[in-house]
Amino acid sequence: MSRKINSSQSSLPNSLPVGALSRRSGIPVSAIRFYEREGLLTASRNAIGHRRYGRASLRILAIIKAGQQAGIPLAEIRTALGPAVNGLPLDRDRWRRISEGWRADLDRRIHLLQNVRDRLSDCIGCGCLSHELCAMINPADTAADRGPGAPGLAGPEIA
Repeated sequence: MSRKINSSQSSLPNSLPVGALSRRSGIPVSAIRFYEREGLLTASRNAIGHRRYGRASLRILAIIKAGQQAGIPLAEIRTALGPAVNGLPLDRDRWRRISEGWRADLDRRIHLLQNVRDRLSDCIGCGCLSHELCAMINPADTAADRGPGAPGLAGPEIA
């Protein structure tokens, strides 16, 4: 499907200096340089040595930000974006594959967070034995056999 380019788009530069990339993306210059050092972005240099970023960097930065907001580790974001950083277009299909890969992890974490939320007012197996339900749910601190911490926050059953 072809996309019509209006006259204002056709006059846009193909590459952006770091300050313009920062303003357009909303990402601080320091973060852009960090992402470049970490292999998440690539830049070329102009004749006087200033960094220039392709317009595709805007999409890469948006995906980095979305991934970070979702709690995706930077290493996973780097792996997912590898082909785009190396010059392959980050088209809709590639983004769909990336986001589908993240979806299962997000669903798992959402389930865990809901479990934590729902159990905070119950016995969580931390060993304090002060909650009125502890005597029934965690008698004599049997949850300690499952390891340190509060196993009731991580799983469906304490004992």
